[in-house]
Formats: sequence, C-alpha cells, structure tokens
Amino acid sequence: MSLRDNGTRFLSLLLGPAVLLVALSDVGWGQSEPTIVRVEEDWEMVVGEPDPDTSAPQVTCVISACGDVESVHAVFELNQQSLPAFTPGGLQLQLWDGEAPLCDRKFPSYAVLAQPGETIRWTQSVELDDGKLTFEIKDGSSATWGGFGGQGYLKAVVDTALTSLNDYRPQITANNSGINYAENRVESLILKRVRAYTSTGEMIEHDTATVVHALE
Repeated sequence: MSLRDNGTRFLSLLLGPAVLLVALSDVGWGQSEPTIVRVEEDWEMVVGEPDPDTSAPQVTCVISACGDVESVHAVFELNQQSLPAFTPGGLQLQLWDGEAPLCDRKFPSYAVLAQPGETIRWTQSVELDDGKLTFEIKDGSSATWGGFGGQGYLKAVVDTALTSLNDYRPQITANNSGINYAENRVESLILKRVRAYTSTGEMIEHDTATVVHALE
C-alpha cells in the first residue's frame, strides 16, 4: 500500500521510503491523512571513557511537536542540568518556547557518568491530548542512574493550540541533538527508531537508525 497514493503526505515526509505499517494492512486512508497524536523516539548512547571530575561527557537531545525549535519543544540533558544554573551529573527534562525556558524537571539522582563503556537507552515522547502537550522520558536504563523515566520525574505538560503532531520531523530532533561537551568521550549517540501513533490507534514505525554522533 502506497502512503503517498493514499494521501498520507505527512507520513511520507516523516518516515521516507523505509516505512513499516503495523496493523494497517486493511485500512484505507481515503483522501485524508491520519492525525498523529503521539510520537516516540528510541535512543541509545554508548559512553567511551567518561571523566567524572569534569562531568564529561555532557549530552543534549531535543524533541519538538512542530517542524522547528522556534516554538514549544523539549530538551533532555544527560550528565548535566543547566536550569536554573549548571549542576554536574544527573538528568533533566526542560521545556522551551523558542529561546525562553518554560519549566524543568529533574530525576532524583545527581550521579555523574564514571563507568567506561556504559550503554544508556531511553525513549523520549510527545503526546497531544485535549489541548495539552505532554513531553516525557520513559523506559530509561543505565548503570549510572539505574532505571529512569516513566515515574513522572521527567515529565512536563504545557497548554497548546495544536490539533495534531503532523508537523513533527525527526530531522529536527537529529539536527538539534548531540554531544555538547567532550564528544571524544562518547562512542555513539543514535536515534534508533521513531513511532507515530494516530488518533484512531494505529502505529507507524520507522526503524532505520539515525547516527547523531559516532567516534571516528
């Protein structure tokens, strides 16, 4: 089934040609595109040789509900917390409206990366429901912070006038995410896959990884 032929312009632009439709084989979209109400991104970072004395490396990952970072978006910081003032270590979720901070949420651990070769995995999501955007970190696993996300610590909600997440673009995530300090201490930072959920409950998955950083 061709997404473009069925009028789903958003999904073609979002996911490109390598699209996997899950549980949609019997669905006909007609001439209208589906309404996306939730997006989830699966991430993986492999640490090389961290330096706990300088809180290195420091990593920032972004997710936006729109096709830019000029409006509301979330910033997830690992091994640093920059709001309201810099604190080494830990995890912090921030909401921004363009360049203006709206709020921040901290995980209750200020541990600093110290274990060589550690692999950290997490999911960052944005959901639209009844005039509100919810940004959340879920399903996190690490040696430094243990399990994180999903407990409500790294979750923030803001009012919105959006009626869909159809302007979401994974390129915005990739272009605005990365290692902002000591990139030589990170082996890799990869956006592993993206899932988009429609208002009628269908899920579309793109499982072609995007390498945001790889140590040469």
